[in-house]
Amino acid sequence: MDYQDIRFEVNDAVAVITMHRPDVRNAFSGQMGKELGEAYRACDGDDDIRAVVLTGTPPAFCSGADLSRGAGTFAADATESFSAAGVDPPAFRIRKPVIAAVNGHAIGIGLTLALQCDLRIFAADAKYGIVQVRRGMIGDAYSHWTLPRIAGLANAADILLTGRMIDGREAQAMGIASRCVDADEVLSLAMEIARDIAVNAAPLSVAISKRLLWEAVDSTPEQVERLEAALHLHLFEGPDVREGPAAFLEQRPPKWQQRVSTDWPEWPEV
Repeated sequence: MDYQDIRFEVNDAVAVITMHRPDVRNAFSGQMGKELGEAYRACDGDDDIRAVVLTGTPPAFCSGADLSRGAGTFAADATESFSAAGVDPPAFRIRKPVIAAVNGHAIGIGLTLALQCDLRIFAADAKYGIVQVRRGMIGDAYSHWTLPRIAGLANAADILLTGRMIDGREAQAMGIASRCVDADEVLSLAMEIARDIAVNAAPLSVAISKRLLWEAVDSTPEQVERLEAALHLHLFEGPDVREGPAAFLEQRPPKWQQRVSTDWPEWPEV
């Protein structure tokens, strides 16, 4: 589709989604949320895309909600059909690894969108915060679910209940940032990780492991073992479980054959 508030490109099996409203530091709009959802769905359904990078047009990642409506910013959305999800589907629902290249300030929904991703590369000197309690609102985009899982309840309370700002170094110390580097290195590092996944990690294995990771926090050890066993059996039936060891022993890039779109398992019930 023709995008207005984002840019979408695919190279070498890596999709790059760029939030693109540079005149307002990529402030989040309803149109941006709709387009992000469309882009995520496209990535999920395209077997030629093996990893996704989400970033923003410099110098910001996303400055938060568009506050141009002033006092009516939140009240205007108070309808029965309103959803606080921000994006449908969220990044954790698509079957490709999503890496947030947080190359500048990420405020409010800018940070909560990054929390939906699987890996988060932060700029060391940028500012981050879920500031909604300081605007008469609460965190959005599943942040009360993602943040405790990523950083623990104590750190989640620190961020969500105070609305205070932190930098990339503190975000990494809290476990919110997977890695923390200078701003001009963020995108290149995210792309390096994405390309490595695209070549060396089996797409179906990655997709299955991603879903297990996001769901296992709410499961017992016994349930996780049963899920892992059932999904091992599914993967045993395919060619990639033989190709991986063979490529390793022969010291060559693997030639993965299984596709997420056609070889996805019926998810086990435990």
